[in-house]
Amino acid sequence: MISLRQMRSVVAVAEEGSFTRAAARENATQSGISQHVAAVEDVLGIRLFERTSDGVLLTPAGNRYYEKVLAVLRGAEEAIIDARNRRDTLSGVVHAGIMPVLARAALAPALDHMACHHPDVSIHIIEGYSGALTDSVKAEELDFAIVPAFGGAVGLNVRHLAQDREMIVGGVQSGVVHGKPARLQDLAPLKLVTPSSINIRKTRIEEYLATHSIRVERIMELDAMLGTLDFVARSDWVTILPGVICAPDRDGSVRRIAPLDQPPLFLEFVQIEPARRPLSAQAQVFLEELKKEVAKLVAR
Repeated sequence: MISLRQMRSVVAVAEEGSFTRAAARENATQSGISQHVAAVEDVLGIRLFERTSDGVLLTPAGNRYYEKVLAVLRGAEEAIIDARNRRDTLSGVVHAGIMPVLARAALAPALDHMACHHPDVSIHIIEGYSGALTDSVKAEELDFAIVPAFGGAVGLNVRHLAQDREMIVGGVQSGVVHGKPARLQDLAPLKLVTPSSINIRKTRIEEYLATHSIRVERIMELDAMLGTLDFVARSDWVTILPGVICAPDRDGSVRRIAPLDQPPLFLEFVQIEPARRPLSAQAQVFLEELKKEVAKLVAR
């Protein structure tokens, strides 16, 4: 007989690629995780993993077992969620991860709706960049997160949420004409504020600059969204940000916003959640509210 605990250990090793990281994720010892995996292999009569110089990988038989186990663990969680949904009012806790570009304009209206219509739901928000949020979702510290699109990862369900156009953002000294599509070439040589490499958008911006041979005089890396917005407002530096964060600057009085053009650049948002655990009813409702707010901002 294979227990759910043993199944979870197999899934953790498969998704982390390491017995050590799997043990940390499951709040267990490495020897305990190893014993669980060995017990499953003994019952099944197959090897689930093979060791490599970088950790462990699923064998073909192990990969088939992993896929089946995901369905079992997800089914067990769905049974719990279904039982809880029989109550008259929506209640419980939601742990969600939000990118800084969404926190400025989309988060507050969604929270306001939840507070008014679902007062028994407690919401905990973590604001962060894609790498950290993805790790937290994989570890089940978050019910879901909204991040820029990426190649995906083992153990995650990834779904398209929205697509947004990137904007050039600068202050009155920047030369950006508010509301008029603009080419970065016309503003070169640029003094450009970008996120650091922990943000997946950094790579996309660098690729755009290189592909179109855009001259850059200086680059400043800031992983502080409000600090970036304040800095470009009071200097001749510019930055590139998705349109959703620019909604409060539609009048152009503090910052000038121009759609990046010739060619345009787009950012795709995706929602990620643990593959082995379905969203609770309260998490689903909050996610839908966030999606509505993002859709409104993108439409503007």
